[in-house]
Amino acid sequence: MSILTNPNRIPENYGLRIAAGLILFFLVMFAFGLAHVVELRLLNLLILTAGVYYGLKKFRATHEASIHYFRALATGVSIAAIGSAVFAFFLFLFLKFDTGLMEWIKENEPMGRFLNPYMAAFIVALEGVFSGLLVTFVLINYIPTEVDNVTS
Repeated sequence: MSILTNPNRIPENYGLRIAAGLILFFLVMFAFGLAHVVELRLLNLLILTAGVYYGLKKFRATHEASIHYFRALATGVSIAAIGSAVFAFFLFLFLKFDTGLMEWIKENEPMGRFLNPYMAAFIVALEGVFSGLLVTFVLINYIPTEVDNVTS
């Protein structure tokens, strides 16, 4: 059973799909000379949202059509963290080998003079994890989840 078909590997599966989408989007924007347009990063959120949504949907489908609220939260954040980490690693390698983009960032961004490929990749990964947390929190309020009834 491969990582793409194993129902216990949903975070890795959909995290890699998110990373592929983010990398493809970045390369297309870079090819069109739009890699420096910061506002286009909002479209990354759509890619992340779609990946987390379909990952949670797949989890419900492969686990007897139910998902516990906190399990959904952990699964969604895991999906986003894996996707963001893989994309951040790609971005790190890209910035190491294409120094022109890193120089442009240093010259034109407000905090650019403090950045290097390591910090830029770390910031992208951190931003992805926190965006994933927010996206997951919003999504699990729209998909049916089970909540434990705790009596006090």
